[in-house]
Amino acid sequence: MGLRMRTGTAPLDVRRARAVVVVVSVAAFVAKTVLAATTRGPADVRIFDAFAAVIARVGPVDVYATPIPDQPVYNHPPLAGLMLLGFDGLEGLGIPFGGLIRAPACLADLVSALLVLEIVRRRRSPGAALACALGFALSPVLVATSGYHGNTDSVAIMFMVLAAYLLAERGRPGAAGVAAAVAISVKLVPVVAVPALAVAALRAGRPAAVRFGAGFLAVLAVLWGPALATVPAGLGEKVLGYEGGPWRLWGLLRIADLAGASDGFVAGLRGDFHLLFVLACAGAGAWLAWRRPADPAYAVALATTLLLLLSTGSAVQYLAWPVVGLFLFGFWQGALYSAAAGAAAVVVYAGPSAVRWSDPALHLAEAAWLLLALGIVTGLRRALDRPPGPREDGPVPVVAPRAPAPAAPASPVN
Repeated sequence: MGLRMRTGTAPLDVRRARAVVVVVSVAAFVAKTVLAATTRGPADVRIFDAFAAVIARVGPVDVYATPIPDQPVYNHPPLAGLMLLGFDGLEGLGIPFGGLIRAPACLADLVSALLVLEIVRRRRSPGAALACALGFALSPVLVATSGYHGNTDSVAIMFMVLAAYLLAERGRPGAAGVAAAVAISVKLVPVVAVPALAVAALRAGRPAAVRFGAGFLAVLAVLWGPALATVPAGLGEKVLGYEGGPWRLWGLLRIADLAGASDGFVAGLRGDFHLLFVLACAGAGAWLAWRRPADPAYAVALATTLLLLLSTGSAVQYLAWPVVGLFLFGFWQGALYSAAAGAAAVVVYAGPSAVRWSDPALHLAEAAWLLLALGIVTGLRRALDRPPGPREDGPVPVVAPRAPAPAAPASPVN
C-alpha cells in the first residue's frame, strides 16, 4: 500500500507543476502580446514590414536576388520569408503588422517554458523543474525581446530545444530531424546545435541516425531547395555569409574596444575568427552529446549559450539566445543572466535607438556577459556530474543500455 501511494503521488506532482507552468506561461504570453499590441516597437518592426512588402511583390525566393533600398540586408532563411508573406496577407485584412511579427516569439516562449519543465523534471526534482520553467516564463529579457522587439530568435531556439526533446524524451528521431531543420530555416543561429543532435542520434544506433537525417534533409530540401537552385549566390551572401551588424556593443568586441584594440584586430575577430568561434560552439555541443548522448538538450544548451558568449555580433534581440539553455542548466544560471540582460534591454529600448547603447546599458550588458560565462561553467559542471539520461520515472532514453547476453540454458537435473 505504501509503495502504491508513493508511486501514485509523483504523477500528481507533475500534473500540478504542468498546470502552474501553463497558467503562468499563458499569463506571460498575454502580457507580451498586449505589450506588442500597444507599443510601436523598435526599428526592426518596420524593417520586417518592408521586407514583407517586397516578398509579397517578388516572392520568398527571389527576395534574395532583389535589392531592397534603404533597408538592412535581408539575412533571413526561407521559412522566415514564408512567414512574412503570410503576415503581409493578414495585414491586408486589417491586422496590425506590429502584433503579427511579435506573436511567434511570444508563443515560442510559452512552448519553451513547457519544454524546460519536461526536460528538467526527468533529470532533477519536480520542484527544481518547476522553478526553472517559471523562471524562464517570467524572464525579463524575454519580455523585452519577444514582446517588444519583434524578431525570430526565440522561435528558432525553441524548435532546436524541441528537437532535443523529441530525440531523447520521446524517442522520435525523425521528428527531431524535422524540428532541427525548421529551427535553422527560421533563423540560422541554432545551426551550431545540429552537430550535437546528429551525434546523439548516431549514438542511438543506425536506424535512429537514418531517421534523424531523413527528417532533417527532407525539410531542408523543401524549404531551402528552391532558393539554392535559383538564387544560390544571393542566399549564400545574405544568409550563410552574414556576419552581423558593425556595432561593438557586446562580448568580445566590447572587451576588445575597452582594451584599445586596433581596427584591424577587431576586423579579424569579425572575419576569420567569427567562423572559428562558430565551429568551437558546434564542437563543444557535439563533444557533450558524445559524452552524454541521452541528454542532447544539455548539448544544445551548451552550443547556444556559447554562441552568444563568443558572438562577434551585437544586437539586443541576441540576448534571447541563451535563456532556454541557462534555465536547462539550472535556476540561478538562468535567473541571474535574465535579470542583468533584461535590465540592459530595457535601458536600450528606453534610449533613442536599439543600436546606440548608453553607458548604463553597456555596463549592464558587461555584467550579463560575465553572468553568462559563469552560468555556462557551472551549468556544464552540473550536466557532467549528474547521472546521464532521464531518471527512473522518466521515459526510456533514446540511447538505451545494451541488453545483456542471454544466459546459457541450465542442464536438466536428473
